[in-house]
Amino acid sequence: MDRQAQFVVVGGGTAGWIAAFIVQDAARRKGLNAKISVIEPSKIPTVGVGEGTTAAFRLLLKHFGIDEFEFIRETGATIKLGIRHQDWRRKGHSYDGPIDDPHQVLRAPAGAPSDYLNVYATAAGRSLTDMHLFGPLLAQTKAPFARKTDGSLIPLGPFHYGYHFDQALVGRFFAGKSKGVEIIDAVVAGVQRDAESGDVTALELDNGQTLAADFVIDATGFRKQLIVKEMGASWTSYAHELPVNRALPFWIDIKPGEEIANYTKAWAQDSGWMWQTPTQTRYGCGYVYSDQFATPEQAKAEVEASLGHEIEVRADIRFDIGRLDRAWIGNVLAVGLSSSFLEPLESTSIHGTIVQMMLFADRHMKDPSKISDADRADYNGRVGRQVDDFRTFINMHYMVERDDTPFWREVRANRIHPETQERLALWKTAMPRHEHFDEQLFGLPHIQSQLYYPILDGLGLLDQNLARREMEADPKLRQFARQAYDGLVKEYRAAASQALGHAAFLEIVRGMG
Repeated sequence: MDRQAQFVVVGGGTAGWIAAFIVQDAARRKGLNAKISVIEPSKIPTVGVGEGTTAAFRLLLKHFGIDEFEFIRETGATIKLGIRHQDWRRKGHSYDGPIDDPHQVLRAPAGAPSDYLNVYATAAGRSLTDMHLFGPLLAQTKAPFARKTDGSLIPLGPFHYGYHFDQALVGRFFAGKSKGVEIIDAVVAGVQRDAESGDVTALELDNGQTLAADFVIDATGFRKQLIVKEMGASWTSYAHELPVNRALPFWIDIKPGEEIANYTKAWAQDSGWMWQTPTQTRYGCGYVYSDQFATPEQAKAEVEASLGHEIEVRADIRFDIGRLDRAWIGNVLAVGLSSSFLEPLESTSIHGTIVQMMLFADRHMKDPSKISDADRADYNGRVGRQVDDFRTFINMHYMVERDDTPFWREVRANRIHPETQERLALWKTAMPRHEHFDEQLFGLPHIQSQLYYPILDGLGLLDQNLARREMEADPKLRQFARQAYDGLVKEYRAAASQALGHAAFLEIVRGMG
């Protein structure tokens, strides 16, 4: 029998447990004789300030056969249908970014471009969000479920949504679901490495134990304990184009009987922006700002002025936005905050972990002795491009009209990345298309045109005349798109009228336990 390969995840939390889950599943599917251990020290606390996900998280639950209603009950999670951007384009202006894709439910005419409904809506000057199921649901704070006469819940559409939750509870949930994964409550105090290859061979723990390791996943968060301190990965900074570098987290309690938002709120402020992420009992909030333009005291005062009440700050978090030059060196692969950090504007962190671990598990996971330099180079190239795409997408949010504070004037004048400018130049010659994005993640979910459209529309960056010319070039497609748009708007307004309020839906799900 083959020697058992020792896969060790250092650091639990959401990223560490998602990694352990996916690696365990891949080992079983591939018939790999592997033991998976998670080193999760109880003495290192996590700051649970609320986090949002993309629809990739729901796909993960489905993949593992996890009952999403159980997940919602156990983690205090809520439904996330999109993001509300307030005061970005200019003060007093708000726009929503629903995360469902109406193109999924319609069979387009042969040869129709991928984003024809978005092009039609832009050309006709009609709302992009009205043709989304999640548009009216988001506007009315409703869940994507109705209740049948027998009391059971029925989904209103085929679209995947995201969740909001306290990430500390999610890590514990996955730990409780794990089968055959060894959990070790300790801190890595030292590392043994092979003198020739430089690979990690064992981890020395603060409890006196030495744990043999053939493959190590670094999920130690901002500490980057193994990938940087041992393996020497260097950091590619995005600090120039993503200008916030500090966070002031706090909570706002939800009062009994109060409706609960089904969206993340991203509220632009004088020196950055504030997030509000609802769990079932409170909003996890924070102000991410540039300390070049505001002190922590000024940031706190600014938030309190916006909210109209005092807050209790939970921490003072400094960060460097960017990614590793290589997320995988030797037999150490970094995930989560060990690998990259971007401001939490589009919930890219957990999404990135899920996609990266699926990519590793599907394409490169094998007995560690058989992993090659080509495996590492392929993975590093694809993951580097993925995170660069996240950077460009988030940077696009800063293409604003605001110039009312020194921060916004600096952003407009100096902080727009060349790739952001290239995309905007391209979209002055052709409306955004799925085909404008490289398909380098083998069909795994990624930031592409469907997520760009609401942002471009909300910021006034789409060219209506260009959209009209594209539609006029194909009158048959324009007629089809008009009928499809009208049909979707009518259908989704009717569905929203049947939908449960978000808080009522969550109460029903809690009662199922």
